[in-house]
Amino acid sequence: MSTSVVMKREAMMRSSLNAVSTPEAQSRLNFESALIARVVAGDHEAFADLVRPYEKMVYLSALSVLGNDADAEEVAQEAVLKAFRGLRNFRSEAKFSTWLVQIVINESKMKLRKDRRHLYESLEDGPQNDEGEYIPRDFADWRDIPSDALEQKELRQTLKMALKSLPPKYRSVLVLRDVEQLSIRETADVLGISEANVKTRLCRARLQMRDALSPGSVLE
Repeated sequence: MSTSVVMKREAMMRSSLNAVSTPEAQSRLNFESALIARVVAGDHEAFADLVRPYEKMVYLSALSVLGNDADAEEVAQEAVLKAFRGLRNFRSEAKFSTWLVQIVINESKMKLRKDRRHLYESLEDGPQNDEGEYIPRDFADWRDIPSDALEQKELRQTLKMALKSLPPKYRSVLVLRDVEQLSIRETADVLGISEANVKTRLCRARLQMRDALSPGSVLE
């Protein structure tokens, strides 16, 4: 694959968040701590300022599990409300954003169990071994795509469809790590799995994205 295409895709996958330097991050943590104290003390309007920077993160986290825009919006609203009601129980040793995303993921999983619906496309028809684990296509199938082959809008739509095609356990890890840029440990805490499992699922998710985006693949 051409370097320009790789860079373009990586930039789009990470466009929702910007890198933050340590001083800025510490300043943000201090600001959030002050906002949390105000909300707990009764200043409910401060909660909007606390949550606003993470609105897109909340939505994408819900979407990564549910694979449905309408359901993701509904769960995002429910999760934010639950976070507001449970803010007194927030422990300051954790990052607020990690705590919030964990609520979103849990609420999304609860909705899936409640509805008992299958809302996502998967790569179940792809090659698997005897244990049902996904086996990526041969690397020879991953050919270069001309940088001018897709317009920006088409590329964005292709990425969205490819992401939706992933099984939810892989999609969630990919969104948390590559889009929201949570650390390995934070992702493990949010999903309730080990750091080793995060690394394994992330690797498989990236392989499946590679196959889904390769020439000749069909995304519907």
